[in-house]
Amino acid sequence: MERKNCWKEYSEKRLEKLEDYAKEYMHFLNHAKTERECCDTVVNMVEKEGFEDLAKLIKEQKKLKEGDKVYATWMNKAVILMQIGKKPMEQGMNMIVSHIDSPRLDVKPDPLYEKEGVAYLDTHYYGGIKKYQWVTIPLAIHGVVIKKDGTTIEVCLGEDKDEPVVFISDLLPHISQEQMEKTADKLFSGEALDIVIGNRPVKKEEEDKEPVKTKVLELLQEYYDMEEEDFLSAELEIVPAGKAREAGLDRSMIMAYGQDDKVCAYAAVHALLHAKDMIKTSVVMLADKEEIGSYGATGMTSRFFENMIAEVMHLCGEESELAFRRAMSSSNLLSADVSSVYDPMFEEAFEKKNAAFLGGGLVFNKVTGSRGKSGANDANAEYLAALRAILDEEEVIYQFAEYGRIDLGGSGTVSHILAEYAMNVVDCGTAVMNMHAPYEVTSKADAYETMRGYKAFFEH
Repeated sequence: MERKNCWKEYSEKRLEKLEDYAKEYMHFLNHAKTERECCDTVVNMVEKEGFEDLAKLIKEQKKLKEGDKVYATWMNKAVILMQIGKKPMEQGMNMIVSHIDSPRLDVKPDPLYEKEGVAYLDTHYYGGIKKYQWVTIPLAIHGVVIKKDGTTIEVCLGEDKDEPVVFISDLLPHISQEQMEKTADKLFSGEALDIVIGNRPVKKEEEDKEPVKTKVLELLQEYYDMEEEDFLSAELEIVPAGKAREAGLDRSMIMAYGQDDKVCAYAAVHALLHAKDMIKTSVVMLADKEEIGSYGATGMTSRFFENMIAEVMHLCGEESELAFRRAMSSSNLLSADVSSVYDPMFEEAFEKKNAAFLGGGLVFNKVTGSRGKSGANDANAEYLAALRAILDEEEVIYQFAEYGRIDLGGSGTVSHILAEYAMNVVDCGTAVMNMHAPYEVTSKADAYETMRGYKAFFEH
């Protein structure tokens, strides 16, 4: 089978549209590094396009009709967007589900300490990371501190060019012979990923056993009106500092933190906002906690999304339990998550015929899981055939792939969770190089084709 390359297929007009989309996507990445920031950014986007807060409509018991647009958030970390279609919801919906959390370092509840004149923040890594990749690079602190009186303090430090960054130190090569004898997974333990946050002691006449820590606390009080105990009710995330950048001399790629899975999340939102003549109710769900198994109140296993769909059906006059179950089982869903990309520098990790390539377009993973398809949602052939027909009609460039060599490992997504409703589900997203590294890489063309594919899915 001939493998297409997007760049060879594009007209000048299509290239202009691609560049416009890439700029919008990079702007999104710069303002949505954490799940809370992503929630806020998406809500701001959709409110400008006429989406209304579902909580307000529920309170008013306002009936919904064809064309109405609603959104709901949960704990500022999960979002659902819905546009009511022409057909009753009982006849099924077209749904795209993505996640908006990314691998990172989380600050522990009691994190601040001083050791030999250096102040540190103790961290606990989140999601699957190669720990050594997070060492010596500039890092930023994002998140919220909630004080006992309920006051919310937003923290974003290290992104502006005039702001300081934080970092994790490493041993110099001159005296690291013993360290270099370790395997990569042993170079740094989880407990070694502590953030250097200060070195300047406080100036006091009386003796202070931890003068650098005291100085840091003074600065936290000055900048954020924050006391040490406020760490107990804080959610502070350590992420790579800096903005999304074009990559390659040809500017064909995007290098940025958090593209797993915001490249698919943004594509889904953009597609919903620009799709026309949607027959069925169209849904975008952006979930939290996928990187740690989709657990918790804001993860895909939570009842939040199910509850919000039921609330919308109620406002549409479809109130029975049977109608809800029919709606779910009759729906078509794209599990919008990223795929691995064939890397010529590590070709031994892939089975080339069934790998995704940069510039190859939207990626379908018929099966994820690991080894003997363990933990996978294995999409059925009828659904894949229908999707192929839609994408070919709209001239969307796509490719089919698996994650890598069969016995080498694997990956999981939220697809198996939604498949429990007996609906059509397939994993479908963008190929990513450097996946789960501090800076991930995508092809502009693949990101663009992902959005075009999602848009065609909604419209058909």
